[in-house]
Amino acid sequence: MKLDILAIVAHPDDVELSFGGTLLAHQKKGYKTGVLDLTKGELGTRGTPEIRAKEAKDAGEILKLSARENLGIADGFFENNRENQLKVVEQIRHFQPKIVITNSIYDRHPDHTRGAQLVETACFIAGLKAVGTKWKGEVQEAYRPEKLYFSIQSTAHEPDLLVDISDVIEERRDAINAFKSQFYDPNSEEPETFISSKGFMDMLESRTREWGQRIGVEYAEGFKVKHFIGVKSLFDLI
Repeated sequence: MKLDILAIVAHPDDVELSFGGTLLAHQKKGYKTGVLDLTKGELGTRGTPEIRAKEAKDAGEILKLSARENLGIADGFFENNRENQLKVVEQIRHFQPKIVITNSIYDRHPDHTRGAQLVETACFIAGLKAVGTKWKGEVQEAYRPEKLYFSIQSTAHEPDLLVDISDVIEERRDAINAFKSQFYDPNSEEPETFISSKGFMDMLESRTREWGQRIGVEYAEGFKVKHFIGVKSLFDLI
């Protein structure tokens, strides 16, 4: 199955917290979207890997993903090494996305920073013919995504690109709330964490409102890039 956009992130819920609205907005325009979670989030303070797997499935249905897979590499300890690079390369060559979106270039959680570095490396290696991989016994062809975008997570960064998500803001909230074990619940008996506080959720909401205001819409999600953004016409810009 070929995808137009493939999100490759460290943990289940990374997509929902930072750019679930962007995936859904593009899905509604007819693009095929998918998510590859690198880990099961097994080191999380709240919930269990099994609970998060169910929550990820529910969130994926809300986002109307064409595919969602989990590589099951070690949460908290994974490295940007050959073994993990090839695992990601196999997925990129299989789904052949035009666009890949990954974690933040730099973030409070070290897994996010490492995840972004791993995905950036894998996107490049995937285009090298000399690097061989197989999918279900069949030799894969080299393939490199056209664009790589980095999300903005806990640590604030000035966005290079803003995407209008006003039409899908309710679904974005629903996808976040699908991860009931992880986020704010005044009735929960689980220990409070950085992302489970009401203040964290308020920050996310305020951030999408602020970014929306910058481009004259209600809500937006922001991204960083390492390439120049080009258009054929100035009228392609909001």
